[in-house]
Amino acid sequence: MEPLLLLTVLLLAHAVACMVCTAVARRRRSRCYLVDYACHKPSDDRKVSTEMAGRVIERNNLLGLPDYRFLLRVIVRSGIGEESYCPRNILECREHAPTHRDALDEMDAFFDDAIAELFRRSGFGPRDVDVLVVNVCMFSPAPSLACRIVHRFGMREDVAAYNLSGMGCSAGLISLDLARNVLRTRPTSLALVVSSESIAPNWYTGADRSMMLGNCLFRCGGSAVLLTNDPSLRGRAKMVLRHLVRTNTAADDEAHTCALQREDGNGRVGISLSKALPKAAVRALTLNLRRLAPRVLPVSEIMRFAARHASKKLLSRMHVNTDGRPGPMINLKTGVEHFCVHPGGAKVIEAVKHSLGLHADDVEPSQMTLHRWGNTSASSLWYVLSYMEAKGRLKRGDRALMLTFGSGFKCNSCLWEVTGYMADKGAWADCIDEYPSEIITNPYLDKYSWVNEVQGDIVVF
Repeated sequence: MEPLLLLTVLLLAHAVACMVCTAVARRRRSRCYLVDYACHKPSDDRKVSTEMAGRVIERNNLLGLPDYRFLLRVIVRSGIGEESYCPRNILECREHAPTHRDALDEMDAFFDDAIAELFRRSGFGPRDVDVLVVNVCMFSPAPSLACRIVHRFGMREDVAAYNLSGMGCSAGLISLDLARNVLRTRPTSLALVVSSESIAPNWYTGADRSMMLGNCLFRCGGSAVLLTNDPSLRGRAKMVLRHLVRTNTAADDEAHTCALQREDGNGRVGISLSKALPKAAVRALTLNLRRLAPRVLPVSEIMRFAARHASKKLLSRMHVNTDGRPGPMINLKTGVEHFCVHPGGAKVIEAVKHSLGLHADDVEPSQMTLHRWGNTSASSLWYVLSYMEAKGRLKRGDRALMLTFGSGFKCNSCLWEVTGYMADKGAWADCIDEYPSEIITNPYLDKYSWVNEVQGDIVVF
């Protein structure tokens, strides 16, 4: 019996060891690593200067003097500088009659720059890609943009291609979540995530103020990101994805309509941004952080917040005067070193900074990204991350939180941990030494300072 018992014990031990090894291997394969990424830098002849922005506004014959002043005032307060980019049809004064070719040319210029650069830098080729996820909110041709990339770069016939549209500025992290989930079903695979926005055919040419704001904020850009779940590539990866949380409040009528594509009174299509947008953003952010915070913060910070929150409620019930002091705030900096806040506009960045109790240094990368590139929609967060990398601020073990908003209304967030060496200057190479400037000059303010005399509230998101 003893030999039989010994054999049984050995077999059980072997089975347990196999199960543990299988579980560990499966967990390692389910991880999502960032191999590399590239941000699009359009050609210099597509830059939007102060004079250019003024001329575009002047070309709209539907605008009266109050509308003209309104738009200039928005630009003055936008936080965007002289170096952002627009499509060629705008430069060629054809915004009133864009063509399908204009939209395709805008996308092709991005593909040929960012995707090609990513393959060059990473050492991988188009035929190494197993999963392709493309998101462009406002342009959905047939064949899809995903198919256009497969054709343009000669990818394999069995590549799993996904094409997303209509998802707004938060689509970058939605695509990341989709790619991660697909990788879980395909061991040791490589995924390419492509994010951009189509400006060329979507320039609003009417006079509805709620729909003119987009023209002042959105600019050309895009990102290409290479991900893998192959444990053997862990040593080549820059970061590993730790957590990703998505929040969608579209079931609420007010949230659903606060950023809406519609026709104006004259049948011109554009994106309408309502005054309810800040409220919808705050609610979505709050819901998102409720799920994210327990995953990224140390237990000590969660207990501290819970204790202060309970104390505040107890004092309130006892009618004790708290002298108007604000309630307790979660200190995200106890679990996060770097913040990639979506540079949707100057007020967006300032609102997130205030809501999360961040310092000026924490939102500097987002402010500088807005100044240099404008709001490039779903790809904006990668320009912010690239700024941090170009500045040499991302060290091994650091954690970076990406936080973005989008129509719907959505708030998405994810936490990365730096695992590799990060020092590439990427799209910032020719200008990173100029940032941060202690005082970022606003050329629009210098030229159009008189528009500050105009009264009225403007929601710039």
